Amino acid sequence: MLVLDHIGKTYPNGVHALGGVSLEVELGEIVAVIGGSGCGKSTLLRAIAGLDPASEGTVILDGERIAAPHEKIGIIFQEPRLLPWLKVADNVGFGLNHRPKSERAERVAVALRRVGLADKASVWPRELSGGQAQRVAIARALVPRPEVLLLDEPFSALDAFTRTDLQDHLLDLWADAKPTLIVVTHDVDEAIVLADRIMVMCPRPGRIFDEIGVDLPRPEVLLLDEPFSALDAFTRTDLQDHLLDLWADAKPTLIVVTHDVDEAIVLADRIMVMCPRPGRIFDEIGVDLPRPRDRQSAAFDFVKRRVLAALDRSLNRAPSSAEDEQTAEAGAAMWW
Repeated sequence: MLVLDHIGKTYPNGVHALGGVSLEVELGEIVAVIGGSGCGKSTLLRAIAGLDPASEGTVILDGERIAAPHEKIGIIFQEPRLLPWLKVADNVGFGLNHRPKSERAERVAVALRRVGLADKASVWPRELSGGQAQRVAIARALVPRPEVLLLDEPFSALDAFTRTDLQDHLLDLWADAKPTLIVVTHDVDEAIVLADRIMVMCPRPGRIFDEIGVDLPRPEVLLLDEPFSALDAFTRTDLQDHLLDLWADAKPTLIVVTHDVDEAIVLADRIMVMCPRPGRIFDEIGVDLPRPRDRQSAAFDFVKRRVLAALDRSLNRAPSSAEDEQTAEAGAAMWW
């Protein structure tokens, strides 16, 4: 358990940043800290991390007082803060130098695979997008397997789509080992999506003003309505693979609406072909292909021809013969 006992912080210039913050956080719990600028949220995180010890009170983790950085506590900042002279894999494994080389390599490979960046292990940080760089930072923070992970507005510099994607990705990673998470944010939606409890802070001095429980179930069924249709082909393919990586952990039920035949085959166990006036299921096609699915394989192409033929038949555009059906033009992956 993490215990904050009357944490206070007064800086040498007399600024009273924190005043009497007390909080108990159970192992595996996710707590969001939200409030206006200047109410001491980041100061509180630095005190918990031991980076800037409190002037008053104590931080206790599993009965041990925390007054300096501790191996059980990890932190993710607003910026990725990757080391530019190290490649991605070396950045992720930076805190594992005391581990055997084989163990370090295995942990890094697993972490990069979990954040969907296995193919970026040998690239430099400057070659990553903002979202990719922050995923590397998440992997680096989780690879030592901390008991407590502190997040200081980790997604605030990202666009809305990437931010939402990384929130879901963080929850997926958390579900594996379930460390305690304390997340500082200005984003109310983010706090509700991530947290079991939300602490609202007020300023001068920073203190907890209110505590709000978030008693909402995490989804067992996820509905996706053409989620990648507005993206370019490369990004769409990347996010399809990333979605499957996230799904593989908790395996919620996914129902995906799409016009993209390739996307349907990559993602689905079954494909329902619908026809209009009135909308109804016209055909059901099983996709009995091992994952990950090779888009260039003959088996993939065979399923694709079946789906395209069913789509044609659903609109009374059936091929004139069985042979024509087998050789129906695959066309573009997007079917309208």
